[in-house]
Amino acid sequence: MFLIKKVRKNLYIIRYICFPVFFFFRRSIWEFILLPVFFLITLCARFRSKPIDVGIGPEPLINNVYHKKALKMNGFSVETFVNQVYFITSSFDVRADKCFKGCEYFIPYFLYLRIIFKYKIIYIYFNGGPLAWSGIYKHFEPFFYRLAKVKVVVMPYGADIQDILLSHNLLFRNSLGKDYPLFQKKCRSIIIQNVEKWTNNADYVISGCDWVHYMYHWDKLMLGHFSIDTDVLCPVKIVKSKKAPVKILHAPNHKNIKGTDFFIRAVDELKEEGYSVELVLIQKMPNEKVKELMQEADIIADQLIIGWYAMTALEAMCYEKPVLCYLDPDLVDLYHAEGLISGPDELPLVNCSFKNVKEKIKWLIDNPKKRLEIGKKGREFAIKHHSLSAVGKVFKEINDSLLR
Repeated sequence: MFLIKKVRKNLYIIRYICFPVFFFFRRSIWEFILLPVFFLITLCARFRSKPIDVGIGPEPLINNVYHKKALKMNGFSVETFVNQVYFITSSFDVRADKCFKGCEYFIPYFLYLRIIFKYKIIYIYFNGGPLAWSGIYKHFEPFFYRLAKVKVVVMPYGADIQDILLSHNLLFRNSLGKDYPLFQKKCRSIIIQNVEKWTNNADYVISGCDWVHYMYHWDKLMLGHFSIDTDVLCPVKIVKSKKAPVKILHAPNHKNIKGTDFFIRAVDELKEEGYSVELVLIQKMPNEKVKELMQEADIIADQLIIGWYAMTALEAMCYEKPVLCYLDPDLVDLYHAEGLISGPDELPLVNCSFKNVKEKIKWLIDNPKKRLEIGKKGREFAIKHHSLSAVGKVFKEINDSLLR
């Protein structure tokens, strides 16, 4: 029995430790051997005309779908490419996971070759391009793009830049540790390297949101690079019974980071006080389903920790829904000082924290006319700052400066 256990233990070590290590070194050795070939192919791409203006990827973010629309509106040819998809959406032009099902090893090289022969400019995140999933080539990726004459615009989305020691928000640090206890332990050094690498080697760097806490340089500051199709996302009139409870929708992808427990506690306490209110909590749903449920809600609960708004809040604003969201006063001051907003009053979100969220919800329940007023202001704000035309205008200026 002892010998059987020992054999099993050794098999476990071979399977889960030795094999991956062996595979990594075997992969790196082959990449090293083929480096001159890779270099020559990249050099050839330098002298080939590239048929598509912009490629966006490889992170499978719904932002990319909207960014494509924004760029196309301004006359650019655009393609989205991803290495895989999440449950949120799969609406991308090139899906490497479908092309190489069962042969994921080839995905980074396939997407890289597509980039250097197809696109004049790529929009990527601080994780890097497709070679971030290679062995040793990831270290040469910025150099390869320069060699191939591919311009690089880098922008953050969140986890790709969050070195948590740079944030003054201790509540966020605590919440991140709860949702992803190993994230900073395992990834912090990689995040620091990526921020350094792409800040120094990209042709253009975009920042905004709370991302400014984690970045030391940017060429363009925006409220957030989120773009949204305000022509498609329009308010829908839904007739409700006067006796129906006020419905609050909350769709957290990270429950602690979004402050989900604070929303739950506030609603439970209001119910005990006799308020007719319902919290609809949804997770891991496709974006189309989330938007359907959003249209039926009276209030959208976004987040109470991070300090800025993102895509969920923007979709809600397009539907003229009031949004509960914590806004970091330092960020409000920054964007006001830079002229990106006229002042705190321009932000149409219902600014609240874990300390006063219950009072804010109660106020919204008691003032249905205010809900309508805030909702209308929210849509106007989304159109002004995040519509395809607004964000597309910024992207056009960036691309024109890079393609001169």
